[in-house]
Amino acid sequence: MSKKPRILIVDDEAAMRESLKDWLMEDGYEVNSAESGEAAVKMAAERNWDIVLLDLKMPGMDGIETLERIKEINPDAEVLMMTAYATVDTAVQAMKDGAFDYLVKPFDPDEVEIQIKKIVEHKDLVVQNILLRKKLEEKYHYDEIIGKSDAMQEVFELIDRVAPTDSTVLITGESGTGKELVAQAIHGNSARCYMPFIAVSCGALPDTLLESELFGYERGAFSGAEHRKRGRFEMADKGTLFLDEIGDISLKTQVDLLRILQQKEFLRLGSEEIIKVDVRILAATNRDLKAAIREKRFREDLFYRLNVISIHVPPLRKRKEDIPLLVTAFIQKYCLEMNKEEVKIASSALKLLMDYDWPGNVRELENIIERALVIGQGQKIEADDLPFSRRDMAPAELPRSLKKMERVHIRRILKETNWNISKAARELDIDRQTLYNKIDKYGITKEEI
Repeated sequence: MSKKPRILIVDDEAAMRESLKDWLMEDGYEVNSAESGEAAVKMAAERNWDIVLLDLKMPGMDGIETLERIKEINPDAEVLMMTAYATVDTAVQAMKDGAFDYLVKPFDPDEVEIQIKKIVEHKDLVVQNILLRKKLEEKYHYDEIIGKSDAMQEVFELIDRVAPTDSTVLITGESGTGKELVAQAIHGNSARCYMPFIAVSCGALPDTLLESELFGYERGAFSGAEHRKRGRFEMADKGTLFLDEIGDISLKTQVDLLRILQQKEFLRLGSEEIIKVDVRILAATNRDLKAAIREKRFREDLFYRLNVISIHVPPLRKRKEDIPLLVTAFIQKYCLEMNKEEVKIASSALKLLMDYDWPGNVRELENIIERALVIGQGQKIEADDLPFSRRDMAPAELPRSLKKMERVHIRRILKETNWNISKAARELDIDRQTLYNKIDKYGITKEEI
């Protein structure tokens, strides 16, 4: 402790109170006293006491009850019980209720001083442990990204190295692994951090709409263009543009994007005016771009322009040691949002989470924790609050009918992608219209997902 502790003496004997108070004040402690348990509880409610010297036998509220009440008010207070009736039973009861130790009357000032020094050393150790734990937790966090696994520590190190540069970064990884969080961390730790971070989900937009979103347009450039609109490149000037799902853009848009990367300039739709921008490009994909190059669906020159530095975000199944950390973080986040007391997770529930393969990765884990907090009623997330029993059917429980099996599979993919039709269609390897047709055919609703 950086300063001497505040001490409260509680004893119904005036002579004991005064002699203890004089001893301790001579040693430079801040001391006050109470003649009863009731008075001590009132004083504890008015201010925090570091140490309480508490008599065990008092009329009215006795020492054990006073101890319990003071600990309810201030759990960090350390209590030394004082008794002339030292028995194993009373000592054990006092320690069970949170007493630090006890003194047997009569005692001399040296005994009290020794116990106070023990308490101060104990409190200093607690503070050191809290600071050490905080440092460890900081090591496991990088902005909003959480992970203590070797794989995530490598990601953190790469972010550290690339953030101060202006290099283009290609972030790869499965859907739901947190690629956008990596992009935000790179931007947030760069010299551009006070300028805009603009994100575009390329896979969620049709080709013509994506062009107008990226480059903007002039009034009259096409039907419905009633006024000039700035594109995302202009919005991100001096900052960072994050192109998510870069593997989904058309070959024509790839050519336009390549020109910007090479020349830092572009044309608005319907304009011949060249616009120059200073933008750092971060891109992400869950696709195999090298395979797309071989299939002539992605330009090799654009790939090498984007892939100056590559960061791969591992799937959750490859870093399961991070699951307890992530669970704790999501519980804290959603308890705060829901304005409810923070809950724990039962060991049986955590085992289910650790055993699961997480096709939807961190996003799926976050959704499951949020759902468990909504439907759970107790002070812990229990195994019954998790949806695995319904979703992970054993082979014998799967539908025999091919149509029913297809419905089950489509529902699962829609759930994993948060009902994102574009992403779900890609996962299912069908086009969006076919997916819409199947949703209608099988009567799948967003509510049941």
